[in-house]
Amino acid sequence: LPILFPQQSGLYEYKIFGGLADCPPKLCADVYMDLDFRKQWDQYVKELHEKIYDGEKVIYWEVKYPFPLSNRDYVYIRECREMDVDGRKIWVVLAQSVSVPQCPEKPGIVRVKNYKQSLAIESDGKTGSKVYMYYFDNPGGMIPSWLVNWAAKSGVPTFLKDMQKACRNYSKNT
Repeated sequence: LPILFPQQSGLYEYKIFGGLADCPPKLCADVYMDLDFRKQWDQYVKELHEKIYDGEKVIYWEVKYPFPLSNRDYVYIRECREMDVDGRKIWVVLAQSVSVPQCPEKPGIVRVKNYKQSLAIESDGKTGSKVYMYYFDNPGGMIPSWLVNWAAKSGVPTFLKDMQKACRNYSKNT
């Protein structure tokens, strides 16, 4: 799990390369995009929903943080496209924070105002998927180094395992 530490911001950017065995790429993309289903399998989701503001679909996501830290919330737009690159099908998901006056900050929750994510999913040539993700956010406040280290070493691999399990359970729940 390469972690970049750009000097200009002093914040972390993450690049994640991984595989999800026995999870075809279309299924991975469907599971990733299904917000209602994510509430069932992602233990860190406190609140997650999509609303339309000024004709644009906007997602609100509140993430549980460990005590004594405040939860964080995100307001963002995202798009998923299935692409054909030299005969390879690749699902690409792009997400970016937006400012929406109709979705004000909530007391006691830190708003993440700078968030960007790029995700690419393609077949591993067998029955699974290869996944690449670039992720950046500014979580605001003082995040202790133990939490950053946990996210890099345990949180991301656990998320991938949870996602793999969610893929296996998806057809049963939809």
